[in-house]
Amino acid sequence: MKKNVKKILSTIMIAASLGGIACATDTVQPVIAKIKTVIKYDKSDQTKAKKIEAENKNTEEKIENLDKKIAKLHKQLSKYTSNHVESVSEAKLASLNYSGNNVIVVNNNNPSFSKSDLSTSDGSWQSYGDLDGLNRVTAANALLNKNLMPTSKREPLHVDPTGWHNKRIAGGWLYNRCHLIGYQLTGQNNNIKNLMTGTRQLNDPDMLRYENEVADYVKESSSHYVRYRVTPVFRGNELLARGVEMEGQSTGSNEVHFNVYIFNVQPGVKLNYSNGTSKVA
Repeated sequence: MKKNVKKILSTIMIAASLGGIACATDTVQPVIAKIKTVIKYDKSDQTKAKKIEAENKNTEEKIENLDKKIAKLHKQLSKYTSNHVESVSEAKLASLNYSGNNVIVVNNNNPSFSKSDLSTSDGSWQSYGDLDGLNRVTAANALLNKNLMPTSKREPLHVDPTGWHNKRIAGGWLYNRCHLIGYQLTGQNNNIKNLMTGTRQLNDPDMLRYENEVADYVKESSSHYVRYRVTPVFRGNELLARGVEMEGQSTGSNEVHFNVYIFNVQPGVKLNYSNGTSKVA
């Protein structure tokens, strides 16, 4: 192609010099300029163009795949969204009935810690409430820091909290001995004041999701602190908790910031909250 264009150009130039084209200088020069532009667009340019086209196509495919992933994540996270609960009081939470959302936001996701609650002047600490009159676990509080995390091997769990009527269902055991404050955060294991009967769904993935968020932040730096509280919520004299309220707040920042209520439920199983027995639906 380049050879033919040069031949045409040569012919035009000869014709112009012989006066074969009227007003040769004015008419031929623009044509010559255009032809030279065509000549410059050689195989190298075509290769570059094809490469750019392929890159654009690849980018479009990546964007399309990313859109699909985002849509999938939105679908997966839909169970973590709901209308806000107006009050964080235990009485209010205890009256809530499960309606398909495992996790709901409490108090616009704002934990109810005071300024003094967030003080780090005394360093990290942990505190576990006494069992109530029915031997049920109560709230666990802590100011978490990297120095509270366990370094020794974890021992097997053997404490049986109230409502412990475990059995095998499809996929494994129905119940776990759920730590209010996760073992990875403080190393508390067979502490009866830190264990409750919780479904596998409650323990992992629902509670674990927030525990991991806190653990990841605390492990980043020895100067990172998180005020943390987990409150089991019982209805009346029931021995199996209806759910747990989890609150977390990093000091000096909002990198960790949540207040949620998680229902103690298991898909495909009807729980008797009065004593912890169950029936597979």
